Amino acid sequence: MQAQREIIALVENIEKAIIGKRQVILRAVAALLAGGHILIEDVPGVGKTQLVSALSRSVSGVFHRVQMTPDLMPADIVGYSMIHPESKKLVYQKGPVYCNFFLADEINRASPKAQSGLLEVMEERQISVEGGTILLPRPFMVLATQNPVETYGTYHLPEAQMDRFLMRIVMGYPSKEKEMQILSEIEGDNPLNDLNEVLGPADIARMQQETQNVKANQLIKEYIWEIVNATRHDENIRLGVSPRGALALQRAAKAMAYINMRDYVIPDDVREVATVVIAHRLILSPKGKSSFVSQEQAVGQVLERVGVPSAAII
Repeated sequence: MQAQREIIALVENIEKAIIGKRQVILRAVAALLAGGHILIEDVPGVGKTQLVSALSRSVSGVFHRVQMTPDLMPADIVGYSMIHPESKKLVYQKGPVYCNFFLADEINRASPKAQSGLLEVMEERQISVEGGTILLPRPFMVLATQNPVETYGTYHLPEAQMDRFLMRIVMGYPSKEKEMQILSEIEGDNPLNDLNEVLGPADIARMQQETQNVKANQLIKEYIWEIVNATRHDENIRLGVSPRGALALQRAAKAMAYINMRDYVIPDDVREVATVVIAHRLILSPKGKSSFVSQEQAVGQVLERVGVPSAAII
């Protein structure tokens, strides 16, 4: 099957630069196939930027990176208009966000004003300028990184922006076996330099369309609703999952089904991505903050409480 060969080639190519993180890679690929954006959150040095670079180098699209800083302005991201010296007319100069893969490195170091420049492009895939709109290339994906430990000189991401990320992914430390492999194999040049392009933008666009065509029957939709509704009526959660979050969970579950070579969603697909899709959309109540170490634990409790449909396969 063509899609199976393409997904295997993409994952194996990324694994040349990211060792021992297949689940993380599969989730990033799922976000790409679902047409979503990802927030990669973890401590420095675990491969956040390496993952983004490996993914973008594996697809022959345009990759732009912006190091987010407090003095960044929205025009530094989306572009600006300037007067042409000859025609004396305003001419739009494209910003770095005009690409296929946009890396917002350390996104929480940019001010809310600069972060607001990403809201429209993440949701609408377009830029509004001088009373008109400019459509972004397809596929288009924002990949943002942030360090959750160091808070000096950082800004809290607003809930409206967090809700636009399909997934929040945590890299985590590698196992002893995988770290020994890293120490043995990665001593000289960065393995990113040896990566080849295995797919093109047209391939991704086709696979995204095929992912949309994956079926989720009524029982699966009800299962998704039961999960998100449980977050809205939990005394440990002050802000539950929005309808946009429910749609995101369905899209991500379809992508996992597609990766697993199925044209229909099963409950395991939903459970596989539920935490990375839902957790960052929650705001814990004071009781929840005292009961849970993280939002992920709150999602885990919800998944345990909500019954899994037994006849959800078409």
